[in-house]
Amino acid sequence: MTAHPTVLDVASAIDLPELIGRLTSDAVTPLYLQLQIRLRNAIVQRVLPPGSALPPERLVAEAFGVSRITVRKAMEGLVAENLIVRRRGMGAFVLQRMEKSFSSLSSFSQDMATRGRRAGSHWLNKSEGIVSPEEAMALGLSPGEIVCRFERLRFADDNLVALEFTCVPMFCLGSIDVVEDSLYAALEKTGHRPVRALQRLRAVALTPDQAESLKVTAGAPGLFIERRSFLADGRSCELNRSYYRGDGYDIIAETLEFNSM
Repeated sequence: MTAHPTVLDVASAIDLPELIGRLTSDAVTPLYLQLQIRLRNAIVQRVLPPGSALPPERLVAEAFGVSRITVRKAMEGLVAENLIVRRRGMGAFVLQRMEKSFSSLSSFSQDMATRGRRAGSHWLNKSEGIVSPEEAMALGLSPGEIVCRFERLRFADDNLVALEFTCVPMFCLGSIDVVEDSLYAALEKTGHRPVRALQRLRAVALTPDQAESLKVTAGAPGLFIERRSFLADGRSCELNRSYYRGDGYDIIAETLEFNSM
């Protein structure tokens, strides 16, 4: 089941100054910036946990003895920092960021399951066709070979996080119909689950089409991840290109100690 956000009620709003620290009216730092800094620290330190609902601006203003304009300016700063998100008719929530590890080869569904999140997909396209020159070069295929193409939106607990394009040689699946929710589950059934992958990433400004699919403004920051996966015999079995919303995803990599010779 999906965990519901923690809702900070009226009492919590009253206690908020004790929780994150009071403001100093005679300080050089403006009140809105003091409040923004205190809320930022509380979010980073998980005093205010991911997914928690912040109290209404009116209650925060009363608790700190400041104007609603001051509170609104602090909230706008946190939105700009991608620390909170406003939802129409619901209020402001601490953003739930997710991590993508490059230390192991796993599917999106597996990543979500290990984090206690529910993975979801909305298929935009499934098709079969002749491999393009670019796909043939990336996958090591000959001209004229058939590939399966998949385009879908990826969700975590109903939150839209990525736009994904995948190309798989037909010999790995036999038919696009074998793919239901998980591509890797289908590849495992056919005996063609990848055992290693080369991945690269870069920061991008999302194009108008990408931004429209991901429900953000054109030019918004995003993460582009390209993965080429391989079978045990060395053949390429997957070309995946994904565009992640930059406001909700972090990339992590494990680093082992390097022993110099």
